[in-house]
Amino acid sequence: MTGSASRRYAYVGPAEPLALVRAGAGGQPVGGPDDLAAWLATRAPGEREEPFTFVVGVDGVLRLAPRRGEHVVCAGGERVLAAGEITFERRGDGWRVVEVSNQSTGYCPDPDCWPAVAAALDRAGIGRPDGLTSPFVFRRCPECGERNLVKDDFYACVFCDADLPAAWNLDAPGPG
Repeated sequence: MTGSASRRYAYVGPAEPLALVRAGAGGQPVGGPDDLAAWLATRAPGEREEPFTFVVGVDGVLRLAPRRGEHVVCAGGERVLAAGEITFERRGDGWRVVEVSNQSTGYCPDPDCWPAVAAALDRAGIGRPDGLTSPFVFRRCPECGERNLVKDDFYACVFCDADLPAAWNLDAPGPG
């Protein structure tokens, strides 16, 4: 599959967080500014200044959880269109996104998941930046199967030094 418009990211992280998923549970859905304001009002003042865990479900809805929450739990164990961390700032009488990333080592979404994030925020009427403020690039090593975070455009596995592919491949099975 190419392009984020149709990509649905499956959970590719370790088993332990997946075991925390409970049927019917998940992150707080945010359908509008009032939903966001009500949920943020339940958070401690210091917590509101930290990034939150977020996912955009395949239904296009933004879901939030506390920062230390697992993305797969926030998603209810389901596939997502995007996942990462998001920071809000109070502006006037509402909230606006000031930082957003695709930092999720459980889903490892490609930076091209941004349109799904932008669409979810726009539908919810929440102000946002023009793109990911901190994009992360993840690749699976075709040799050892480990998940890697690509830094400084250096596409080499940190575990076995094999070349990493240019295209997102976390949905590909590891070797073996």
